[in-house]
Amino acid sequence: MALSFVMKALLLIGGLGTRLRPLTEAVPKQLIPIAGKPVLYHVFDLLPRDTPEVVLAMGYRAADIEAYVRAHPPPFPVRSVVESSPLGSGGAMRFAGESVSDPFYLLNTDVVAQVDLTELQALHARHRAFGVMGLVEVEDTRPYGVAALDQDRIVRFVEKPAPADAPSHWANAGVAVWSRAVLDAIPSGRSLSFEQEILPRLLDRGVYGYRLKGLWEDAGTPARLLHAQRLLFDAGRAESPGRPRGARGSARVCCAPSARVDGVEFGDYVTIGADTRIEAGARIADSTLLEAVTVGKGATITRSIIGPGATVGAGATLIDRVVAARASV
Repeated sequence: MALSFVMKALLLIGGLGTRLRPLTEAVPKQLIPIAGKPVLYHVFDLLPRDTPEVVLAMGYRAADIEAYVRAHPPPFPVRSVVESSPLGSGGAMRFAGESVSDPFYLLNTDVVAQVDLTELQALHARHRAFGVMGLVEVEDTRPYGVAALDQDRIVRFVEKPAPADAPSHWANAGVAVWSRAVLDAIPSGRSLSFEQEILPRLLDRGVYGYRLKGLWEDAGTPARLLHAQRLLFDAGRAESPGRPRGARGSARVCCAPSARVDGVEFGDYVTIGADTRIEAGARIADSTLLEAVTVGKGATITRSIIGPGATVGAGATLIDRVVAARASV
């Protein structure tokens, strides 16, 4: 189906990133780089380049995100709406959605996915739907909202069910197209969960599911964040991967030009931030190091996330670690 209507997008940037602490005490999770750029910019990549406006519904550490976006503008206009206190997913939609188009894209910003959003838009138009939600098949339903389907139509939605109680294994993928009238169904000025308190009451208005076929990950925990990085590398979506100058081995690495990595041995799936210094003989694999990290000679870092300005001592071994900003280990 040919589509001529160009939609705006509403991106939800809420939450404290508690599952990624202590790192997120200094860095919002949307700005943690994987596969060469922040998670937020992998979400930006899903949007059509002619998107007329992207609204960022923000709360925690909003100023950090605003400053980064100003310094690294995406290819479409971005406007931020900052809540003064946490409003939950539903409250944030109502608070920030005043200027959205009808219909509009709604995206979570801790999700890494491979999906053509115009296919959701086409399904919305074909069914004259109230909403279309991207769905992904998962084994463990407990972290997600789960939909029961009658062909493409969602007939039941249960938030975070145990696998034995789940109506299916098709989970909310965090990408959707909604008619603007969805905002009228959300009470204003309240903190509430759209998925738990609003969505189940909207299903009889025509909400459909779109089954995702490409890569997908909820990048809200350290293990899932690094898994998302591996998926992006393997899908060819890493930002300028290659062998850094002076590095040893042939692994795929996304390395900032200002980083110094002479004599460092890399495994696959690594992101190295600006002004990071890694001494010769260190070994890094399956990890992301933010800006201005210092790593001593002979250190080994595997499946870890190292915060900005942190120091890893000579000979240290870090496996499955999250290191806070400016910490020394």
